[in-house]
Amino acid sequence: MAFGPNFPPLEPHICVKGGLEAIAFYEKAFGAENTFTQLAEDGKRVMHANIHLFGGSFMLHDEFPEYKNQGGENDVMSPLTRGGASVALNVNLSKPADVDAAVDRAVKAGATLIMPVEDTFWNARYGRIRDPFGHVWAFNAALEAAGE
Repeated sequence: MAFGPNFPPLEPHICVKGGLEAIAFYEKAFGAENTFTQLAEDGKRVMHANIHLFGGSFMLHDEFPEYKNQGGENDVMSPLTRGGASVALNVNLSKPADVDAAVDRAVKAGATLIMPVEDTFWNARYGRIRDPFGHVWAFNAALEAAGE
């Protein structure tokens, strides 16, 4: 796989426990498309996967505690191992009703609702979920201004 002009300038690379299960969840919950998966030598863990959804993409891999950085630490672990997510993946949608639909679909697929969908003071329809792998997803769509 070569890098080049077709890759986005910024692409999240998330770590999960249960890579194949995570890919299946993202397909079910978000309608994601898995365009590439490479398993580790053990044939069980995902070494690398490319996932496309909502017009964007991210990379995914399983935890590999046996791989340490030069300082002897494992600096990339899943939110389940770390005890929580350190970032929310924000999805900007085109219509406010799409936020309700996306959050509802994710919850039905097994996500946990952590902030119910609501109209916010910043003039957006917004809600947040935590997926079964510990990652937080925020869904957002601008509301029409009064009189539009």
